[in-house]
Amino acid sequence: MIPVRRALILLGLGLLLLGVSGCCAKAATAPTAPEPEAEAEAFAPLIPPGTGLFGSHEFRSSLRALPQWTRVMATAEAQIDDMMRCNPEQATCSAAALSWQKIIHEARGLSPFERLKTVNAYFNRWPYRLDIDVYGVSEFWATPQEFLRLSGDCEDYSITKYYALKQLGIPVERMRIVLLIDAIRNIPHAVLAVKHGQESYVLDNLSDLVLPHQRYAHYLPQYSVNENFRWAHIAPGLMR
Repeated sequence: MIPVRRALILLGLGLLLLGVSGCCAKAATAPTAPEPEAEAEAFAPLIPPGTGLFGSHEFRSSLRALPQWTRVMATAEAQIDDMMRCNPEQATCSAAALSWQKIIHEARGLSPFERLKTVNAYFNRWPYRLDIDVYGVSEFWATPQEFLRLSGDCEDYSITKYYALKQLGIPVERMRIVLLIDAIRNIPHAVLAVKHGQESYVLDNLSDLVLPHQRYAHYLPQYSVNENFRWAHIAPGLMR
């Protein structure tokens, strides 16, 4: 167990320094959703599962070396305030502002778990678009306003859901945007994980279902972030 633990620590420290990016970067078309538990038997780990998201071992660190997320945090709140302030009875509001106000008003009276399901399904209606097609670059993290105007790829769905739930009263300490590898499709992906009660649930642009993170044996997390911290993850499946 000592060599395994030492390897985990060293790998975790290495991942904290590595900026893993990309969201379905090699996908030529919009992804299709696999069954959450499909082919789970193919991912038998050589190291024991951890207690973190998706059964990983987690290493928490400060936010750094994440320029895309830093840009989003610096601009998203002001853009959201502008969208919420727009009064359609007194001014011509953008389609983005009207869409944002619609989901916030609709979800505000729901129970916390119903908010998760409603927000997930609402933003999943936006079409999936690669960053290269929208912004002309291989990697771009969009603010909610940018996503509502132009759509985006998987981390953009996750960011928009994060800020919508934050405005609906979900503490940021209970949410994380998770960058991971989808081991079935063998491509990068991103989801939003939200802790409800003692369980963490996954909001995924591939499905309107909101399921516990343990149901996704094929999701191998690499790192996760919220506005307070960054976590490196070592998934048992990565050490097969």
